[in-house]
Amino acid sequence: MTSASRTKWLMGFLLTATLVAMLISLMLGSVAIPPGQVLGRCLAALKGQMSNDAVDRILFATRLPRIILAAAVGSALAMAGLAAQTLFRNPLASPYIVGVSSGSAVGAVAAMLLVNTTAAITFAAVPAFSIVSGLLVTAIVFLLGRRGENFGYGLLLAGIAIGALCSSVTAGALYLAGERLQNLVFWLMGGFWRANWYHTLLMLPVSVCGLITLIILAPAMNVALASDRSAQDLGLNIKKLQKLLLVLIALETALAVSLTGIIGFVGLIVPHLLRLVVGADHNRLVPATAIGGALLMVLADTLARTLAAPAEIPVGILTAMVGAPVFLWLLQRRNLGSSVV
Repeated sequence: MTSASRTKWLMGFLLTATLVAMLISLMLGSVAIPPGQVLGRCLAALKGQMSNDAVDRILFATRLPRIILAAAVGSALAMAGLAAQTLFRNPLASPYIVGVSSGSAVGAVAAMLLVNTTAAITFAAVPAFSIVSGLLVTAIVFLLGRRGENFGYGLLLAGIAIGALCSSVTAGALYLAGERLQNLVFWLMGGFWRANWYHTLLMLPVSVCGLITLIILAPAMNVALASDRSAQDLGLNIKKLQKLLLVLIALETALAVSLTGIIGFVGLIVPHLLRLVVGADHNRLVPATAIGGALLMVLADTLARTLAAPAEIPVGILTAMVGAPVFLWLLQRRNLGSSVV
């Protein structure tokens, strides 16, 4: 089987699996709904014939926005991870590993505390604060990581240090949270229990725009895998590409964190595993990563709300349980300074 045929087969499989996972997720929950009824209700909704009864409210007001949000967040985090791995030329880079997620959480937690105490600040401040802090942390890690001879090694050390600092700042904020402590701690574990159509309509366009941006940048990202000097010799403005990827990583990660809390390892394991299948060509890797991230997150969220029903497991716990062993496997497979190719 040729590489192109294998990629087409994989894309078809991922798309089909994602749609099936979303359908199954609609069926499962504290109230099980038969597949025939789910399909019938969806067809009726497309025809504008919603009955607005309890089943419709469960499907279209509770589960559907949550499932779409999970897919959008998973896709965004996976693409941010791919962008980070290309930007830093390191397969172990991801928004979670290099501290961007922790940095975004600092802004989100600060905004949440301010929202509850200052009427003039609206809910829109949460993603705004998260994006600003995420962008700032990403820039600091990038600047520190560029110093020294081993860029990838410096990146990981800087990310771990900055991430630890941000986590300590977040812990300090939680210490002052008072009666809001439990809600904030549960939110930081990552999950979609607060999902609604507002969150979905906020995240989905960002995820789609991120996908379009990476598809456009895919040829340049292939060139960027070489050294800076080689990329410049081939006519690539490497600094401009780095800035674009930097902004994309911060925006997608920060918005996802502000809406769902910290969900780690998605940006690490999805692009790396798919790279093993489709290769390092970003023209194939970008769309595969976007769909793979959506599939993984929909599956994780479905398990999170069904394994211990009626209780709910934070999604961040499940992704960490899977992602940590994969991360250790990557450490064994490559040294910290290796290239993504």
